[in-house]
Formats: sequence, structure tokens, C-alpha cells
Amino acid sequence: MFTVPAMRFVGYRRLSVTTEQSTQWWRDAVIYQVYPRSFADADGDGVGDLPGITARLDHLAGLGVDAVWLSPFYPSPQADAGYDVANYRDVDPLFGRLADFDALVARAHALGIRVIVDLVPNHTSDEHPWFQAALAAGPGSPERDRYCFRDEPNDWESIFGGSAWTQVEDGQWYLHLFDVRQPDLNWNNPEVRAEFVEILRFWLDRGVDGFRVDVSHGLIKTWEPSDKVDAPPPAIPDGPEPMWDQDGVHEIYRSWRKVVDSYPGERILVAEAWVDPIERMARYVRPDEMHQAFNFAYLLASWSADAIREVVDSSLAVCQAVGAPTTWVLSNHDVVRHTSRFGYADGTLPRNGIAAADPQPDEALGLRRGRAASMLMLALPGAAYVYQGEEFGLPEHSTLPDDVRQDPTWVRSGHTVVGRDGCRVPIPWAAGGPSYGFGPDSRSWLPQPPAWDRYALDRQRGVEGSTYELYRAALRLRREYALGAGTLTWWPEAGPDAVAFRNGGVVVVANLGAEPVALPAGARVLLASGDLDVDGRVPTDTAVWALV
Repeated sequence: MFTVPAMRFVGYRRLSVTTEQSTQWWRDAVIYQVYPRSFADADGDGVGDLPGITARLDHLAGLGVDAVWLSPFYPSPQADAGYDVANYRDVDPLFGRLADFDALVARAHALGIRVIVDLVPNHTSDEHPWFQAALAAGPGSPERDRYCFRDEPNDWESIFGGSAWTQVEDGQWYLHLFDVRQPDLNWNNPEVRAEFVEILRFWLDRGVDGFRVDVSHGLIKTWEPSDKVDAPPPAIPDGPEPMWDQDGVHEIYRSWRKVVDSYPGERILVAEAWVDPIERMARYVRPDEMHQAFNFAYLLASWSADAIREVVDSSLAVCQAVGAPTTWVLSNHDVVRHTSRFGYADGTLPRNGIAAADPQPDEALGLRRGRAASMLMLALPGAAYVYQGEEFGLPEHSTLPDDVRQDPTWVRSGHTVVGRDGCRVPIPWAAGGPSYGFGPDSRSWLPQPPAWDRYALDRQRGVEGSTYELYRAALRLRREYALGAGTLTWWPEAGPDAVAFRNGGVVVVANLGAEPVALPAGARVLLASGDLDVDGRVPTDTAVWALV
């Protein structure tokens, strides 16, 4: 298997980030998601923090990523792991201080890594001063108009289970499409719109390179013409539900695009838009709106050559139609890690967690497929996202004890939906150490499974064939052969059970079938996710990059 000694990666990287750069870097970037509470714990309280991230930035530089995306670190009661924001202009003491954030940005930029932060505009925490003022001011007040208060609820349901409405003491009801402690803002209110423009500017002024916009498809709601919400929502033929993907969201993002474009250095907006069909996703990345949108259709595709080819074709087509790059992703903090999703021989694709009593994924099968899937993704034209620990081949913690679960989905579903804790467990850095090197002692806000010892970074660094070295080699070759900026041409000669294509001078073959697949005559293998057979063919659940 192709591998490169660690020293050869030092110093190859791009130029340091400067405000003068204007390269549309985001079109083919590899962006690494950090879930702060689970990445690295510097102070030993069992929760990851900003100094811990800063201390590990050399790892990301050595891996070869272009940017880091930080999930929320703002002051929050942590009812939904920080996605319930109480103050959009500060750092929660759990994670550090604003000075720690500034130090992180400075170090990242010195290493040539851009910094993207999470922005949560659909809802605030119930402890946000605005919501507390709304409760105190009463019905009909300007304070209440910042949120979605109504005299009667309708039948909308929360994403986390149960009703999306909660009644307050004076009898009115407020909307929360997520947890009861996450009241939805009213984006028809000009004060809300003005406030978020100032929030954007606050972080842009501190040097951030962009924003991942949480629930970007949910800001505008379509109420009944009479504004009576005790009736069922109106039918929208061939259109989205009235709380999702309404046309009015695009006006908001056009205004935000003007803000980020007014800053030097190609700052970007990234849409988390769970929309269907995929053609609607492309609306978020039109030239005057966002720069990227997560490709959830690709993330949800089954381990099937037909399914993957179809979603790749449709994704490239809809994004090219609006002049946008396609953005590929396999794992994040909201879904079962792909090495475990692909570990079911019967094609099961669990989305909402795996409980200890559930059928368990085949760990070896999942890792083999997961490595092949990662190589396939990283060879596609466009940008790509890597979730922390993915470069270690980390699986889901699928036997997490129920009594430690913290995801609000688990509670609000009446303990019927496992939730997302299994993909959020602190990642392992050092085998045999306390908390696997996550922190200075054994404390960890979610327990780590014993099997993770073999996934620790120090067990993989410099080891030929390890998943970590596979990722490093893939990111180096991706840059060397400009795969992210390339063009895909299918190579059907590989057969119906292979996802095979040419991207520039590189042939990519991922074999999802049972029979080995031959490479083109004269092919020189650059990288493989697993060993080829004795005849030099690509075995099942294996991907290869080759020059012809």
C-alpha cells in the first residue's frame, strides 16, 4: 500500500492565510470539522476546549486540510450541546475565553488553515436576554415579536420529538422546532435581521474566514393567511413544508453575502440545508448567496454503485447549473459515523444512533468500506468535509450506556430514538493513556469504549497502511493532482458494480461488488484503500487511485 513517511509532509503546505488572498479557495477545499467538546481537553474538566484545539492544530496542518469548522463554543446552558446560544458574541467559559479564540485563529492562520465558525440563526437559547425579555414583556410586545409567539398552537412537531409548541404563563405559545429550550426567532422582524448582520461583523472583525449556517433552510415560516395557527398548515403542492425551505430565506442570504464580500480574503457562507429534492439545495449556492451547501443526498447514499453514481451525477449537474462547487461529506456530529453505517452487510443505514441492544455493525467490514468511501469522496471534483476522528477510521460508539446519553432527542422521544451521542464521543489521541490523550486525566464527558485503543493517533502515525496515513497521502495527492478542481468522466469499463471515473490524469476505481475489478492496462497505482489481489485487481470494498 502507498504510504509516505511523516517527514515528507512537513512544509509542503500552501501559503499562510493573508487578507490579500483571493483565490476562491473554497471551491476545492478540504475542511475539517471540530466538535469542540470532544476534540481535546486542555484544562482537565472532561470537556474539550479552545486551548485544546489550538494545541492540536499541528495535527490538522500535518493532515493537510485547508480549513477548520468549529461547532458552537458560545455561552450556552448546553441543553443541545451549544446549539442553544445565549450570547452570540462571546465564548462559553466551558471552552475558554475570547482571548483563547483569538489565539486559535492566529495559530491556525499561521499554519495556513482558515477558520469557519458555526452560526445558529434559527433559534436562540431560552436563556438569551431577548427571550427573557419576551417572557417579561407579554403578548403583543415588540420583545415577543422577535420570536414566534401565538395564541394557539398548530400541529407542528419538534425535530427532537413531541409538539413544537410550549405554553408560557400568560397563555401564549412559542414555537421551538427543536428543543423546548430553543425558541425559534421570527425572521420577519427587521430587528432580528439587523442583529445577525452585526453578529456576522463581530466575528469577521475577529478574523474568521466564514460561517457554517445551522438549519439554514428553517428561518422563514409560512403561516396561514388569517394568521390563525390552530388550523392545519396550508397544503403546498410539490413544495416544501411550511416551516422549511421557504423562498424567503434566500433574501436573507443575499444580504449576508454582501456582508462577507465586503471583507477581504474570500470569507464564505456554508449552508446546512436538509432539503429535497437535490435541485432545491442548489438554490442556496447561487452566485449571490452562499458559497457551499452540504450534500446530504451524498451522505445518505447507500453502499451501492448505482446509488452513488446517481447522486454524484445529480449533485454535479445541479451545482454546475448555478456555477457552484459540489460539497461532499460522509460524516458529521449529527449522523452515525460512516465506518459504522457501512458496517451492515444487509444494507441497513442507521441515521439516528445505534443502541447496545441493536444489531451491531461489523467493525472490520465498516472500516474497509469506510476507507474506500473516503478515498472515493476525496477524489471527486469540489470541496470535501472531514469529521474529527474520521482520519483515524473511528467507528460509532454503538454500545454507549443509556444512562449517560445527553442528546435531547433521547429524552424528547421518550427514550425511543437513541440520538447522536455515539458520534460525539471524545476522540483518541494516545493509546493506553488517560482518556486516550483527550485530556490530562481520565475524565471524559462521554465514556470512550475500550476498543478505541487501536484507533489512537500514536498507534497509526508513521504506520504503513494505517487509516491516518491513508488520509494524509490522499490529501497530499488530491492537492498534487488538483482533483478538487478537476472534471469527472465516468469509466464504465470497470463494470456495473464499480464506481469508476477519470479526474484529470487520475483513474479512480471503487469496487462495491463481489468480484475483483481490473485496472486499465498499464495503470500505476498511486494509492489504495486496501491490498490488491495477486493479479493486481481491485478487490471488493476497496478503492484505488492510479495513473494511466
